[in-house]
Amino acid sequence: MSSPSSSNLPLKAIPGDYGLPFFGAIKDRLDYFYNEGTDEFFRTRMQKYQSTIFRCNMVPGPFMAQNPKVVVLLDAVSFPVLFDTSKVEKKDVVATYMPSTNFTGGYRVCAHLDPSEPKHAIFKGLFLSTLATRHDKFIPLYRSSLSQLFIDLEDEFSSKGKAYFNDYCNKMSFNFSANLFCDRNPSSTILTSDKATKFFDLWLFFQLAPLMTLGLPKILNFLEDIVLHTFPLPSLLLKCDYNKFYKVFNEYAKSILDEAESLGIKRDEACHNLVFFVCFNSYGGMKTALPALIKWVGLAGEELHRRLAEEIRTVVRSEGGVTFAALEKMSLTKSVAWEALRIEPPVAFQYAHAKEDLVIHNHDASFEIKKGEMIFGYQPFATKDPRVFERPEEFVGDRFVGEEGEKLLKYVYWSNGREIDDPTVGNKQCPAKNLVVLLSRVMLVEFFLRYDTFTVEAGTLPLGTTATFTSMSKVTSS
Repeated sequence: MSSPSSSNLPLKAIPGDYGLPFFGAIKDRLDYFYNEGTDEFFRTRMQKYQSTIFRCNMVPGPFMAQNPKVVVLLDAVSFPVLFDTSKVEKKDVVATYMPSTNFTGGYRVCAHLDPSEPKHAIFKGLFLSTLATRHDKFIPLYRSSLSQLFIDLEDEFSSKGKAYFNDYCNKMSFNFSANLFCDRNPSSTILTSDKATKFFDLWLFFQLAPLMTLGLPKILNFLEDIVLHTFPLPSLLLKCDYNKFYKVFNEYAKSILDEAESLGIKRDEACHNLVFFVCFNSYGGMKTALPALIKWVGLAGEELHRRLAEEIRTVVRSEGGVTFAALEKMSLTKSVAWEALRIEPPVAFQYAHAKEDLVIHNHDASFEIKKGEMIFGYQPFATKDPRVFERPEEFVGDRFVGEEGEKLLKYVYWSNGREIDDPTVGNKQCPAKNLVVLLSRVMLVEFFLRYDTFTVEAGTLPLGTTATFTSMSKVTSS
């Protein structure tokens, strides 16, 4: 796809409006959650204004957000401005509201800092360094975690005739993350108990509740809207249990905290940042990305499974095992992992404030955004832009195979950056971006070393997707 430069496009006013003060934001919230649903909310306005760039209010609105007004970006061309920290500020922009810092020990953690803030470079550098020093542990530790995952899935499948992937995936993901960042195995602590995933699921829910609906009967919509979207859920209810997990990280991740102190960071602040990085960024990312991967690969059918199995088993046999070098030779496996991230990005939303007056453009026109305005991007639309991707709504496993396919990776935006870019201390791209892709690929490798094919039932969660195995055919030939 070639896009015209903004200088060749007409300058237009951004269409859309915010409605009456207060009431316009309430109306948009009710449409978003209850009357239309997320995708239809954006689709109807895109069609109404005949533009992928328009104005509206974004949830949660009153009384959670001081200012719900945003400029919406829904196409692949305009979207990358959200990653350009020379033009936009990413300070405290989880959404149009900011979760209380009481969930993180009273500190603004790295995810909430703009790169212009001095602590951002220190924390981002610490996390990148931590990942680099643990690089050799990624594959063996993850393969060990996956072995137990498949044992648990098979046990449930044998007893019930189906197996719900998400619960076992959550347990595996948390145990992997905790073991990766701790200096010694925390198996004797609450970090590896079922309580850990249950607590941090609740901890995530309390912070992200303003962005979700539980899918309750319509008669309860009003009550849900008041409880989840109008006032913040109290962090005090979680403080006691949070402190218990904090103490374990403080004891078992001493090498990371020692390094943080050598960089001039208070140990307490570093530990709260580590808890957030492990339990929000790492665990939260895995618990959404991996079920989506299994769902889409399962729905793709036996032909894709046959091709994946053939590639994976051939390369593993020739390379003598599952190694970084072997993974690099699996072009279809890489493509499938990227396609899952394209069609269902683990994080759907991106926000930023314009640092200055900007002119942005989509495929058809240019638009001016004023300094201070909030820009919002809905990634599932941008990564399914029909003027970039053929059959954008379909899962095409080999979409990114070959030179021409890999050229499309610059339009895959799941990681707060482009897939062709890497995280640095100067940007807001997820520091574990490359690890997530690696884990997705190893998941596929380990699965198809054990099974020939499988089927799934797909479902939805307030934030994410579900996959339930309805059949699992073990390898019948080498």
